[in-house]
Amino acid sequence: MDVDVKEGEQKVKLSWQLMIKKKLITVPSCLGKIRPVVGQCCQQCAPDSLRKKLGQNSFLGFRNLLSFNETQTRYRGWLVRRVCCALFVSGRKVYASPVSNRLERVCQSNRVKEGLTAEQKAPEGQDSRGQLNRFSPFLPLIKTCISPSLLRFVGWVMLKMFSSVFGGIQVNLNHLSVLRKVSQEESMLVYVYVRQSVMDCALIPLVLFGHNLRVPYTVCPLRVYSSPLRSILQKVGVFLLPPTALTEQEAEMDSLYSPVMTSLLRELLHEGQAISVGVSAESGQGGQWLARIRQLIKDGSVPDVSLVPVGISYDCVPKTNIQVGLIAVFQWLWSLFWRRPEGSVRIHFAQPFSLKEMCESGRCRVDEWLPLQDLLLPVILNNRPSVFRQRRMSWLLPSPHYASELEAPTHPERDLGIAIILHLIFSATACSAVMSTSLVSSLLLYKRRKGVNASALCRDVAWLTEELLFRNKDVGFGGSLAEVMQYSLSLLAPHLIIAAVPSRKDPFIVPHPSLAATLHLALQAKIVTHTFVLEAVGACAVSAMLCEVVASGISSSIGSDGVDGEEVRGDVEFDVVLCQSELTEHALHLCHLLPPGFMPPCQSSQSFALDAIDSLVRCGILIMEDIPREVPICDFLKREGTLTWTTSDDPDESDSDCEEPDLHAYKISQPSHCPEMLFFLCSMLAGHLRALCWTTIGLDLIDTPRPETEFVAQIHSHLCDTANKKKQHYESCSEEAAHTAVRTLIDLGVSDSLNACVRATVALAVVNRRCVRA
Repeated sequence: MDVDVKEGEQKVKLSWQLMIKKKLITVPSCLGKIRPVVGQCCQQCAPDSLRKKLGQNSFLGFRNLLSFNETQTRYRGWLVRRVCCALFVSGRKVYASPVSNRLERVCQSNRVKEGLTAEQKAPEGQDSRGQLNRFSPFLPLIKTCISPSLLRFVGWVMLKMFSSVFGGIQVNLNHLSVLRKVSQEESMLVYVYVRQSVMDCALIPLVLFGHNLRVPYTVCPLRVYSSPLRSILQKVGVFLLPPTALTEQEAEMDSLYSPVMTSLLRELLHEGQAISVGVSAESGQGGQWLARIRQLIKDGSVPDVSLVPVGISYDCVPKTNIQVGLIAVFQWLWSLFWRRPEGSVRIHFAQPFSLKEMCESGRCRVDEWLPLQDLLLPVILNNRPSVFRQRRMSWLLPSPHYASELEAPTHPERDLGIAIILHLIFSATACSAVMSTSLVSSLLLYKRRKGVNASALCRDVAWLTEELLFRNKDVGFGGSLAEVMQYSLSLLAPHLIIAAVPSRKDPFIVPHPSLAATLHLALQAKIVTHTFVLEAVGACAVSAMLCEVVASGISSSIGSDGVDGEEVRGDVEFDVVLCQSELTEHALHLCHLLPPGFMPPCQSSQSFALDAIDSLVRCGILIMEDIPREVPICDFLKREGTLTWTTSDDPDESDSDCEEPDLHAYKISQPSHCPEMLFFLCSMLAGHLRALCWTTIGLDLIDTPRPETEFVAQIHSHLCDTANKKKQHYESCSEEAAHTAVRTLIDLGVSDSLNACVRATVALAVVNRRCVRA
């Protein structure tokens, strides 16, 4: 019976795949015509690094790391073709990693001695050999090395493992040529990526190993229970958590952990080793390693390092939530040999830039940062003018030496470290490619929520691909449109409902209305939201103003709050004029509510808000109109009677008082696609803002005070219960949404005990009334 059901499902799957091919075989391909240049470093923060011409003038193409043949070895023949993977691995170059006297140098460093003195564990004058009992949890970390023979064996195992997991690992050869030239200059490289899966830690060293580049020491925040497995990983350059720590936060609470790790980083960089660090965009975990490297540069212990943001894009993010024990790992590896490879990976290495240049340039003004409560509460509660400052996110770089964040000093040095973390999260995400599954997930979740025919979806895919390429965003797919659609739908099939009726040649596709399916589509679509964040912020600001107009009863030609993008048909008259200053103010408020990594820290919030409004003009959603004046701007006789001149030497000021800032207004464009496009952009941020609304409502339902982790878990449960009651909007109840919402509440003035503060509730209620109705 089960065999018949599986055969029936397989036939249905083949039927709709054939229908898509037959329906779209005549559609011309528009993919692969343009290859954007991605990964350039910031022009404002690192102009000297940007001027370096290290890349090739011609495009070198991509290489699949999992594709081997005899041409990549020194041998030829039929036997070589069968063992070419082993021969390929044996021919890779492995750089030496000396560990002699490293323990003694770390123990004798001033930081470690000061840490021991502060603990009052070691009396003055005691030899470092007598302190080994205190260093016992850190000895395996200090002795971490790279064994050439073991690295080659582990590399062979990983290539076989990834061949069973992924269909391919594509790497841009132009980026590797830049890394090779920088390595020849003996620059110390630090690779930084955004954490998505445990496999992130393995992909970057494997790619560099496969291209004869120096394999970095990798920070992997896992607690491995098996001693043999820990020993193997530490001999291929993997830094694991100490055996006594369960999480990164617990490891950082040890007063000796930070001095030992900082001294260890100093010794590794002096040896010329490379480092690979992953940073969490949700909590900022991993950023403390970047803060340690920056402290070494500031103290003069290390002259400089080159930061390399790495963008990793998955067709489907692999789930690796396994207990890291020896038996569990072997069982997982054995299961890989019986599974079919699904999806591919695209890896982009951004242009290296100097960390010292970024810190000393002074272009990232952290002195203008303010807490969120100082930015939003005065505006909302007292109707004061908006403050054009950046939001301070102090929780991205927690201080382990203080009992709470309220005791930690708001020092400019700490804010600069937070700015570096935010910049690297933004840069790594910006250089990531958009995969076909991400593109289709975004369209189905935000534009075609009620379902769409395959032919209409393909037209949307072609349109959105052109929009991505226009914004200098690389895509991780190519080929004919029919092949791309068939490939992406086959990977997303478990999360979709595909109705293939024999009487109809065009299948109907609907997102599955379940929590797991919606969260999977939202995770895949996040990279598209990052690309269109300017347009999304501007669209939410426009929608908020339209809602205010409707609530005031000024215009009856605008639809109500419940209008859905799918119900908009034909030309809708939005005969209302929107003021530029009010639009910019709404966009400015939304900027402060964005999650980390969506906005570069070197760009002012006012500039970001203005760019958000201008992006809607470029999209054709808004039409700019000049406000007519009763008196001409430069009619001096009627206005002043005399002509006055300024004596200031400021080049930003005008030489006369005849110039005034131009006043602009905007009107909604009238083409038929404009309302649908507006709702599509608003939906990208609606899930995040809706989670803030639901979290605000849930404050009164939770007993306080509670620890933060427990409170986040209860908020997450409340979000899931709310979505289940409404039977929709499941994208608002992810763990990341709960964590971001709780952090927003804390920044708005809720104490560390997480009491249901009245002013935070009122503030969020007003902000959400302005922003979330989209």
